[in-house]
Amino acid sequence: MPTPTPDVLTRNNVHVIGNPDGQPMVFTHGFGGTQESWRFVTPAFESAYRIVLHDHVGAGQADASAYDPSKYDSLHGYADDILEIIDALDLRDVILVGHSVSGIMAVLAANRRPELFSKLVLVSPSPRYIDDDAYTGGFTQESIDELLDSMDSNYLGWSSSLGQTIMGNPERPELAEGLGETISTIDPAIAAQFARVTFLSDNRRDLADVTVPALILQSEEDVIASVPVGRFVHEHIPGSRLVVMPTRGHIPNLSHPDVVIREIQAYLA
Repeated sequence: MPTPTPDVLTRNNVHVIGNPDGQPMVFTHGFGGTQESWRFVTPAFESAYRIVLHDHVGAGQADASAYDPSKYDSLHGYADDILEIIDALDLRDVILVGHSVSGIMAVLAANRRPELFSKLVLVSPSPRYIDDDAYTGGFTQESIDELLDSMDSNYLGWSSSLGQTIMGNPERPELAEGLGETISTIDPAIAAQFARVTFLSDNRRDLADVTVPALILQSEEDVIASVPVGRFVHEHIPGSRLVVMPTRGHIPNLSHPDVVIREIQAYLA
């Protein structure tokens, strides 16, 4: 007897909060995170917007039994989930806010069905992490291979180390510790595939196809997605707006939420 397919909203642990009559804002998290990555940002928008939060399958409280290695062998599988959530809630005129690799998922979802979206907000996105000729992604192929090998050999230690690298802001160790703990709760096999899909992806060509207005928020100090990466995304998404924020680290929505809130509000005004 086949295993029943879980409801989309249950599968992705979807929560809807805020103004039920407001324009929908869908927040999607990056690698190693959960919907809790947005906990300092969403309260600023709840009075005016209908806020939709979710966990990617394999993260947080999403239904791990729904994880399909073949589906999630590319970022398109995650983009499909975002579209399925939007359809399940019958949303239109969506503001889609994506962090890090989920910024690229947002690009893929918007390219697939642009009529669903009014704006994209891409926080610390990177279409490719590995350097390539004139393109500066920030990592060599060898450094990514070492990162993935380290993950395979010592997952708990790797989780802690990556949390510190991603978060930055060493004067606030509680942020890195929290992220490391979140990463460590992901099934290692799922985390390994998600990491490979994330760090080995190349979605540079998808940027030119974006027709939805887009804001790119870039930290001025980010070892995962540097300023040249943010500029590349801006230069290749037609009509986009780039804001280089006076922030440090790859997750400014946790480390500097006030700045992220201010820039999103200014863009939506």
